[in-house]
Amino acid sequence: MLRPSLTPITAALPDTIPFVGPEAIERRLGVGTRARIGANENPFGPAPSVIEAMQDAAGQSWHYGDPENHDLRQAIARHLGVDPANVMPGEGVDAILGMCVRLFAAPGATVVTSLGGYPTFTYHIHGYGARIHTVPYRNDREDIDGLALAARESGAAMVYLANPDNPMGTWWEADAVERFMAAVPPTTMILLDEAYGEFAPPGTLPPLDPDRPNLLRLRTFSKAYGLAGARVGYVIGERANISAFERIRNHFGISNMAQAGAIAALADQDHLHQSLGRVRAATAAIVGIAQRHGLVPLPTATNFVAIDCGRDAAYAQAILGSLAQRSVFIRKPATPQLDRCIRVSAGTDADLALLDEALSAVLRELP
Repeated sequence: MLRPSLTPITAALPDTIPFVGPEAIERRLGVGTRARIGANENPFGPAPSVIEAMQDAAGQSWHYGDPENHDLRQAIARHLGVDPANVMPGEGVDAILGMCVRLFAAPGATVVTSLGGYPTFTYHIHGYGARIHTVPYRNDREDIDGLALAARESGAAMVYLANPDNPMGTWWEADAVERFMAAVPPTTMILLDEAYGEFAPPGTLPPLDPDRPNLLRLRTFSKAYGLAGARVGYVIGERANISAFERIRNHFGISNMAQAGAIAALADQDHLHQSLGRVRAATAAIVGIAQRHGLVPLPTATNFVAIDCGRDAAYAQAILGSLAQRSVFIRKPATPQLDRCIRVSAGTDADLALLDEALSAVLRELP
């Protein structure tokens, strides 16, 4: 039977689900999730002022959100101390990553990233027909010297670094990141993903330099601001690069509710600092739980803790699966060397009490 054909790039791709959500696990196991501590969400949520702003905007959902995101761009620019022309909002970092690949990595071009790094970026590289060159982690951190070297040797169109890192939670200090950027060729676009930047210790994020022509910095409202479900992120860069997003972006991609919520979130920095304190207390509690059960937590600059289970990938996967059977949703890295770990996101006191209880039972039962 005759039928339309997929494009050659798409036809060559496997069906891919970068993330298996807790909803899918619930459907498969028939077990509800009582502790949702696997998706690096912020369980302490948005500020009451943000909820109020979004509720007020809900009545206007019959019309599209401002396609220019004007007020949101202005608010982000004021917050950062840059010109609005250096900022472009998008539907979360995931969507912005896809636009970056589409803009700067033509089909067949080489893109350098870390082996085991953020899977959505890899998803977009393949989806737009670019070639991927991966660099293994070194000591559970992204190998910034290896990434820069690979960018030089491959003539890469783009190189990606997440700082702080997902999935390991590790980080580089700002001077090391500056050294990495200086070592990357000027013709290679650097994507510096700072989605977890608000959680990082002082001295982690380099000063903003919006005039650098080969640097795009990505940030989000999903993590520290507790707005993962609203899907709002933004990219900071040199104005000619930022204006290029106008050529391909979804101009109606951010709803009026999401725009209103993000603007209100920036205005309520008191809530942000309170939330950061609660997240740090939660990650400290996760560290204590892991140590109490004989596991080794890695240092973190994020809202999650990677935990070395001390054996192999199969053992870590068995812990993850058994926790899911006990209604505790977590995730783990999938790449060799990293896959000995599980990853636990910040949770409420009730979430972490359930984790502690379930982990104790799981470890007793596993051989």
